[in-house]
Amino acid sequence: MTTETALGSPGVMGGLFSTTVIYALACGVAVGGGLALLIVAVRGLPARPEHEKQKAGERAGELIRFAGRRGSLAAIAGLVVLLLTRWAVAGVAAAVLVFFWDRLFGGAGEERAAMRRVEALASWTESLRDTIAGAVGLEQAIPASARAAAPVLRPHLDALVDRLRARTPLPEALQQLADEIDDASADIIVAALILNARLRGPGLRQVLGALAKSAREEVDMRQRVMAQRASTRRSVQIVVAVSIAFVLGLSVFNRDFVEPYGTAVGQLVLACVCGLFALGFWWLRKLSTIETPERFLVRDEPAVQFVRPRTPGAVPDRQQVPFQQDEGVRR
Repeated sequence: MTTETALGSPGVMGGLFSTTVIYALACGVAVGGGLALLIVAVRGLPARPEHEKQKAGERAGELIRFAGRRGSLAAIAGLVVLLLTRWAVAGVAAAVLVFFWDRLFGGAGEERAAMRRVEALASWTESLRDTIAGAVGLEQAIPASARAAAPVLRPHLDALVDRLRARTPLPEALQQLADEIDDASADIIVAALILNARLRGPGLRQVLGALAKSAREEVDMRQRVMAQRASTRRSVQIVVAVSIAFVLGLSVFNRDFVEPYGTAVGQLVLACVCGLFALGFWWLRKLSTIETPERFLVRDEPAVQFVRPRTPGAVPDRQQVPFQQDEGVRR
């Protein structure tokens, strides 16, 4: 076999990228994946709480709507790349890139929406604190403060006011408000309101003032972080655009240079390269995401159950029993 034949014949590569080695690796991956799925099927998965199932259903609905909006555009982009390059892997990679473009290189819109939500929570908390300062009860202060709330919170607060008018208990209505907003910052504020609604103790104004200040500081921190990451995000987008344009330009105007990628082994190598690019994009996306604490004011049952921590040796009596379901930490 001559050197020209070895280099020119499709699928002939030596060493690690030989066809035999790649097929052996693929078979090993398939067998390992099958064994892993068998173990999972035998052992089963742990049961998830109801709120996690509900969130999973909501995410599935969002994914279906997202696929309906972006699926056609991704299919067109993949078909165009496939026609230009005649590489199936490149077409699939282009379709996946277009489909998840916002998830990989976006994030700025989600961060701005989160900041607006936290800022609106801070403004509403301050308004609620000032309304309570006029010797007004919490049930009367909530409808008064809802009128001047930010648009991002106005629908949730209007629903809260409607529930209060329908004689829904205030703690239950506040819990539903926390579920609708679905934010860890809102959980802290709502938890303080729930405790005050059950205990009716003093100090709510000071607590609300401290929570509003903390929310303002969180917004300032997010703004600084977002400003620092804006240039990095733009640089990543430029690098991706230049890389794609370079590959498409070579495949169209200098076909002989990239001809080895048209073979079966070349497609596998290209798939590995695309996978490395995808891993790098995912890593950059994780780095650009602001880590926020998980929600703690969640409920696994239709009604939230609260218990008061008891001191060792304490014996509950008939007056303490109702408080075991009214206040404290969530069971």
